[in-house]
Amino acid sequence: MAGNRPSVDFLTITGVVLSLVAVIGGNLLEGGHTDSLLQLTAFLIVFGGTLGAILVQTPLNVFLHAMKRFRWIFIPPKIERKQTLKKILDWSKIARKDGLLGLQKLADREKDKFAKKGLLLLVDGNEPEDIRKILDVEIDSCAANEMNAAKVYEAMGGYSPTIGIIGAVLGLIHVMNNLADPATLGPGIAVAFVATIYGVGFANFFFLPISNKLKTLSRDVTQYQEMLIDGVASIAEGENPRAIQSKLEGYLT
Repeated sequence: MAGNRPSVDFLTITGVVLSLVAVIGGNLLEGGHTDSLLQLTAFLIVFGGTLGAILVQTPLNVFLHAMKRFRWIFIPPKIERKQTLKKILDWSKIARKDGLLGLQKLADREKDKFAKKGLLLLVDGNEPEDIRKILDVEIDSCAANEMNAAKVYEAMGGYSPTIGIIGAVLGLIHVMNNLADPATLGPGIAVAFVATIYGVGFANFFFLPISNKLKTLSRDVTQYQEMLIDGVASIAEGENPRAIQSKLEGYLT
């Protein structure tokens, strides 16, 4: 993908901080204490139970890919469509001047694997339709992998509230078993309610937003790849740079 240095998504950081401030600040305004929201037992029940459920549901390769994609939430892939359009137009000019073999050196230096594969298909003299078919298969495979990664977090958002309820029930069971000991009632009730907060909070502040953001980023990557396919296929068809530019400018909106 275009771009050399990935940039941090400060909007994501702002969202995380704002969510935490809203919950903790609201609790303080109601006269509560921050310590009351910090329950290790509730955290272990909700997070551990959610993680366990996901491990049961998800194949190992999908789970590991989803964990790698967590980085995208804070440092998304940098896609510069204007720079990509300029690069495609440069390829077109070189191909018209030196022939398709003139792109060999550019292909050897290209860092983006998808773009490099397209250039190599050009250099090998493949027909435009063949180039499209080959690269479309790669797009479909890539998009499926990214959607599977997003669905891992989506599933975690589904399990987390339910497991929070399990934590609440466990806390209430502990309370009911110790009615004769008033000293244990407070901690037991706290675990019960905090487990519910953790379950709903993790789902709505983290897991579901992460899933939706990964889906959006995956669509951006797919659109970028489709832009490359159209550009490479147009070069293979022998279109002039001006026609290619007019065709690909639609991707910039």
